[in-house]
Amino acid sequence: MELTICHLYPELLNMYGDIGNVYILKHRAAQRGISIKVVNHTVGSAFSSQDTDVVLFGGGQDFEMSVVAEDIKNNMLAPLKSYIEDGGVTLAICGGYQMLGKNYITPEGNVIDGLGILPHYTEGGEKRLIGNFIFDYNGYDVIGFENHAGRTYIGDLKPLGKIKKGYGNNGEDGTEGLHYKNTYCTYSHGPFLSKNPLIADELIMKALEKRYGKVSLSPLDDEYEQSARRQLLKRFA
Repeated sequence: MELTICHLYPELLNMYGDIGNVYILKHRAAQRGISIKVVNHTVGSAFSSQDTDVVLFGGGQDFEMSVVAEDIKNNMLAPLKSYIEDGGVTLAICGGYQMLGKNYITPEGNVIDGLGILPHYTEGGEKRLIGNFIFDYNGYDVIGFENHAGRTYIGDLKPLGKIKKGYGNNGEDGTEGLHYKNTYCTYSHGPFLSKNPLIADELIMKALEKRYGKVSLSPLDDEYEQSARRQLLKRFA
């Protein structure tokens, strides 16, 4: 079996080592005999939803995000929206998460249009929300690092999890991220999947099932990963 990861604009969107999410997926898939092909999607590239199994959408600085937004709107907005609506597996981190929404409202009241693929929106704040955080994902303690000035509001959409420590989407309503079909959005940098192997495996499983139908993943020896998680949870709690 083979899966194709489309890594969106890796030369522009790689805050806090988010490229590590690619390495984690490749490593955990390879241990199960699953081949991973990585396509680095750059400015001007074509996007094929039929040939893509996982999309990774990282975060970047304001200038880089504006370049990315313009290129997506000009070259791949319709197929990316179709991919997400059809249940394509997507992991969007921080700026990528914000950009999938309707807009970003600056502290001065200026409205910056997002991609509008999902209906959430973000308001800029004066204080940055920074630190290690923990949120509950279906009974699993997800560990991450957040650093964002934006406050994201998801309305009636399903959050990825509930905050146990930290700020999450906005520091007000106790939610973190967004989970829509097979799209996972989060403010967690770090990289996200290195601290949370259960979610890495879930992304692999969802992608395999969409491509090949019902499958099962063989368990891995995650003693090192679980030991690291225990230490981090103890330190952050």
